[in-house]
Amino acid sequence: MTDYDEILIALRKITRAIDLHSKKLLKASGLTTSQLLVMQAIRKLDLASPSAIAREVMLSQATISSLLDRLERNQLIRRSKGHVDRRQTRIELTTLGEEKLANSPSPLQADFVENYQALPDWQRHMLVASMQKIAGMMNAEELDAAPILTTGDIHATSVE
Repeated sequence: MTDYDEILIALRKITRAIDLHSKKLLKASGLTTSQLLVMQAIRKLDLASPSAIAREVMLSQATISSLLDRLERNQLIRRSKGHVDRRQTRIELTTLGEEKLANSPSPLQADFVENYQALPDWQRHMLVASMQKIAGMMNAEELDAAPILTTGDIHATSVE
């Protein structure tokens, strides 16, 4: 086996770990990783606006709107107009949303971040540089990718 085969196997294992954790999260809580992260952002931001949530989780406004629609249909969030500026929409978790969030497993990112932060600085810098180099070698620099670990279609922002 060549060393590049080992890298490709490691990348497949990472992809598989993301997929398995996403399925575990969905089965345990009924939430996707993105929904869970949005709910965590709502709790953190306290009566957040859709644009603040989008910035917090690094997703587009359109994606956030779709996620909020689904969360609202499932009675996990509530939208309300701002008290000072009625044009503002504020988002808050419902009691059901708080319960669902409290009983959900942590997203894979939480486990990764905890382990990553335990590494010495030199190892963290080495990992970042290595992953950026791999992304470059795979011609993935132009792909739109937020730091949310999830599986699904990846769309390039522009491929020329």
